[in-house]
Amino acid sequence: MTTRGIMRWRTAGLLLAMLIIVGLPYVVTLQGARDTERASEWVARSTEVKALAYRIAYVVHDSEAASYRLLAGDANAATRARAERVGNEVSPLLQKLRGMTRNNPDQQTLMGSLAASVNGRLTLMNQALERLRQGNPAGARQSLRDADDLFGMDPQIAGIVQIEDGLLQQRQQAAARQSLEGRIVLSITALAQLLLLTIIVVTSERQIGRRQLAETREGRAVLRSQLIFQAVREPIALFDENLNSLLVNNAFSELYGMDPRQRSLPLVQIGHGAWSEGVLLQRLNDVLLRDRELWDYEMVQRTVDGIDRHVLINARRLQQQDGGMPALLLTVSDVTTRALAEQQVNELNHQLEGKVAQISDVNRELEAFSYSVSHDLRAPLRHIAGFARKLEQHLDERLDEKAGHYIEVIAGSAQRMAVLIDDLLVFSRLGRGALRLQAVDMQSLVDEARALAESGVSERRIVWNIAPLPMVIGDENMLRTVWQNLLANAVKYTGHCEVARIEVSVRQGRNGDYEFTVSDNGAGFDMQYADKLFGVFQRLHKASEFPGNGIGLANVRRIVARHGGRVWAEAESGRGAHFHFSLPATDASGTRTESKT
Repeated sequence: MTTRGIMRWRTAGLLLAMLIIVGLPYVVTLQGARDTERASEWVARSTEVKALAYRIAYVVHDSEAASYRLLAGDANAATRARAERVGNEVSPLLQKLRGMTRNNPDQQTLMGSLAASVNGRLTLMNQALERLRQGNPAGARQSLRDADDLFGMDPQIAGIVQIEDGLLQQRQQAAARQSLEGRIVLSITALAQLLLLTIIVVTSERQIGRRQLAETREGRAVLRSQLIFQAVREPIALFDENLNSLLVNNAFSELYGMDPRQRSLPLVQIGHGAWSEGVLLQRLNDVLLRDRELWDYEMVQRTVDGIDRHVLINARRLQQQDGGMPALLLTVSDVTTRALAEQQVNELNHQLEGKVAQISDVNRELEAFSYSVSHDLRAPLRHIAGFARKLEQHLDERLDEKAGHYIEVIAGSAQRMAVLIDDLLVFSRLGRGALRLQAVDMQSLVDEARALAESGVSERRIVWNIAPLPMVIGDENMLRTVWQNLLANAVKYTGHCEVARIEVSVRQGRNGDYEFTVSDNGAGFDMQYADKLFGVFQRLHKASEFPGNGIGLANVRRIVARHGGRVWAEAESGRGAHFHFSLPATDASGTRTESKT
């Protein structure tokens, strides 16, 4: 449920609680008042019924008493009026009493009997008065006695009063019960009110506490935001719809010489005209009016320190949550260092282009030199070798042992010189030819180089230990030359071992490159001369001991360097050597792989 939905339900709950607190006591009090009023009406009704009954009895007995006084000779007007009043007053009283007891069958029965008795007594009283007027006092007295004997009404009056007393007692008990129930209901209502008020107070206190906590957290968040905003080293500023400053951070103030506490400063007045460019102002207005973001607008500004700075300006519109006018968020990135670096890079590129042109000229000169070596030096060597053979043929039988030795030395030297020239040409071509990069199976190249190295030493016992090797990206022919040179050297320098042991292994270094190793148990070398191993025509052993011209390892180093790797060696005289070279670990697409170590 959303926060708005929770607030809506909470408000409805509070309104319901207030309605219960105010409405329930009113309803209970109103019902109690109505019950009390009804009970009072019934009590008054019973009292009036009893009064009417007593009134009827009084009027009848008073008229009878007045009649007896008339018989006694008291014949004044007042006594006669009392004797005759019963005829005028009793009938309306009986009707009223009958009407008030209409809802009680027992009372109606008694009322019928009472009415009959009253009417009988009234008839005999009238008869007595008539006999008295006729001068028959004895007859009048007898009529009065007959009225009292024949039509007694006291039991009916007593019955009516007794019934009303019973009803009054029941109604009083009902009123007492209703009063007790009212008090109970009022007590429960008071407890409910107290409980609801307690809940409201507790809930309000909790809400106030939560609100205070939320306000505290919000204040802290705002404070942290302001601290972060001021701590950011990138200049940031907020402007209103008229491009007047609302908020700037310290970096912006320092860059443009502003007082960070100053508000409503127009943008064009900031930085002594640094923001007066018309195109930029138009773009910023477009951001505000059309919600167009401004990305990496590059310009040169002279800031308060008098330095021309290359800056990138970014701007976007911020819509306020309260629906007010939008604001403009402006950020400035100082790229002066980058611009200067790009300028220096361009200058260095121009210089590099010149160097490349010079290198191209040098390569062409080297190519011409190689051509000269391959032609101009080979011709004299061919002459020397050819004339040595002719000299040998010319002397024929006159050729003594010493002359034959001299001719043999001349021919051997010429042949060795030709081999050195060929190797030198191969070395120079390795540095100039383009690499034909492809996926190369190093396992196949090692097997091929092993077979070639063993072909001339079939009588020797060589134990090979070749680990599984990976695929790499490189020039297959050049890498073949690497393995042929390394394995040939391993076979050559283990020539004096009874059992030659040669091992080929690979591992991945910390930077992810493959590191290949060729190890042997051969002659080894002194590590203090290790820096000469990979030089052109450099040898650490005598040619008479191990043949060769010292160009193979130089070729290995040049090939590996052109593939982005390096070559190094470890050895100990008489205890074998370990030659290592590294190559970048790349997949078939040329993507460099990461080390798993």
